Amino acid sequence: MSVKAEIKNTEGKKVGEVELAEALFGIEPNPYAVHQVVRMLRAAARSGTASSRTRSQVRGGGKKPWRQKGTGRARAGSSRSPLWKGGGVVFGPKPRDYDFKVPRKVRRLAFRSALSAAAREERITVLEDFTLDVPSTRTCAEILDRLEVAAPVMLVVAPDDEIVEKSFRNIATVETFVPAELNTYDILRFSSLLFLKGALDEFQGEVGDEGPA
Repeated sequence: MSVKAEIKNTEGKKVGEVELAEALFGIEPNPYAVHQVVRMLRAAARSGTASSRTRSQVRGGGKKPWRQKGTGRARAGSSRSPLWKGGGVVFGPKPRDYDFKVPRKVRRLAFRSALSAAAREERITVLEDFTLDVPSTRTCAEILDRLEVAAPVMLVVAPDDEIVEKSFRNIATVETFVPAELNTYDILRFSSLLFLKGALDEFQGEVGDEGPA
């Protein structure tokens, strides 16, 4: 069974259909693979710079606060004990790397699963290629209104669609991508995937049947 998406023109009218690569857009989605890859991508985005000081790193506390015996108070050797206000932290965070790797086959499966889920849910629309002489956010906002796609929108443009990309990227509900930038997490973040026809052809040609490495 072939997978198809509507092609619309800049007036928002359906002008045809395009067949989507079944290996990319027509598989049975694998939620576990998607979950693993999203965890990997989000972990890689973490800075891992959180840090706290232990008692040996907090300034001061070299002098014993009071003598060992005879005061009626608990023994104390330093005012920088973790028990004291201003003291060190026990088992606090330290800089670390959160990255972990998922096998390439799982990454490819997750990518194709995300695309296939979007196709099943009819979240993919293809827009006829068009050109602009100068960047015009107003023109592209009007086109987007006529297409009636749900926000937020992932717009995929070809690398040479520079003026069109500049026109769309000022719209708050749109994020622009070139085919090589697509990943599983971003596909899931958006309610609609809007491909320019040329970008879709390039994407299906470059990625092939397997998905990104």
